[in-house]
Amino acid sequence: MFAVQLTEDAELRSLEPWQAAEFLAHVEKARDNISPYIPWAELIVDEASARNFLGRYAQRQAADEGRIYGIWLDGALVGGLLFRVFEAAWGTCELGVWLSGEAEGRGLMTRAAQVLIDWALGARELNRVEWRCAVGNTRSAATAQRLDMVLEGTLRNAFPYRGTIHDLEVWSITRDDWQHRSWRN
Repeated sequence: MFAVQLTEDAELRSLEPWQAAEFLAHVEKARDNISPYIPWAELIVDEASARNFLGRYAQRQAADEGRIYGIWLDGALVGGLLFRVFEAAWGTCELGVWLSGEAEGRGLMTRAAQVLIDWALGARELNRVEWRCAVGNTRSAATAQRLDMVLEGTLRNAFPYRGTIHDLEVWSITRDDWQHRSWRN
């Protein structure tokens, strides 16, 4: 099984349909923290919906159109990342993330996102990784900044959610930027 050690007590692993019960328990625990920004957090309400969600990502991974990963801290699922969009033919992808409140402030998301960015731009040789977050989601924007992403602009009125149409910030890192980072040399 794919696994990357993020810290002494945390790892990044694939998140698969057989883990639906664990995923459901995580979403139920983290719902208040993640649902203000992540619509699917309100849709995962039972084991069947959790399995269906993870199953769609398993199908997308088989078609090379998306992937989903979890972050485990001390053996408990505390967050994850997904390639919401993965367009290998176009050389682009969009990385989405979520994390439960008790796992914040440990650098886990930054480390995990860096692993996936390195894979997308390095091993897969994509041209660009995007990161989108609602204006006002300061935690997400701060992570994008720590990843040396560039704020390209704001998509106005682009994200209808909970009866409001939100603006979205678009962050990115290109393969050229990634290859020329000073810390990589």
